[in-house]
Amino acid sequence: MSSIKSADVRALLFDMDGTLLDSTPAVEATWAYFAKEYDLDLHEVLRTSHGVRTIDNMKNWCGITDPVELRDAVELFEGMIVKEAQELQAAGKEGLVALPNVLDLLNKLNTSSTPVWAIVTSATNLYASAALPTAGIPKTPKLITADDVTKGKPHPEPYLAGAKSLDVDVKDCIVVEDAPSGVKSGVASGAKVLATCTSHSRESLQGLGAEWIVTDLSKVTLEVENGRVQLKIDESP
Repeated sequence: MSSIKSADVRALLFDMDGTLLDSTPAVEATWAYFAKEYDLDLHEVLRTSHGVRTIDNMKNWCGITDPVELRDAVELFEGMIVKEAQELQAAGKEGLVALPNVLDLLNKLNTSSTPVWAIVTSATNLYASAALPTAGIPKTPKLITADDVTKGKPHPEPYLAGAKSLDVDVKDCIVVEDAPSGVKSGVASGAKVLATCTSHSRESLQGLGAEWIVTDLSKVTLEVENGRVQLKIDESP
């Protein structure tokens, strides 16, 4: 049985961190600071916080509830990630970098005469607007951030908003995600979900409803024709 599957959809909805770009070193350094400040179990935080809005992580892990303190903590956290990444890159190390095959896929999607992709991230607009160009990610037709929704992943609202921004039916979309919370969000929205093993193990992504699971986006090729996206997806390990 062939491991290569075909799909034809109107649009792709991409998560950002861990799906399009790798921010792991900068995120881990930032969480290490917050774990020390708030006496947190760093291992457990890193295991469960990925793909969740920063404001929700600040509430859940740091116990911050005051709206002004929350805003300040979110700005500090996400600002530190960008600063850490820029310092790493200045030292010749990887800070915020595009993941395998991402640039080729997005540049091809941008050849469409109508918008066929969007980014749907749990990050704020402030962070996303700095992180995307730092990693060299092409300009997206639509960007949905934590600022645009009232409920974050795993709630379906973010991906429903992503489909609406492109004026397409979410059921005619593929959500591309790396985190369990994001996979659950995509599935709950009614979209098909393509999960990548770029931040979590294949085992941790199984059984969540994803239609396909791939090692990374180097396992995906696509063509854009008449405002639709045709994909070939290689599920081999």
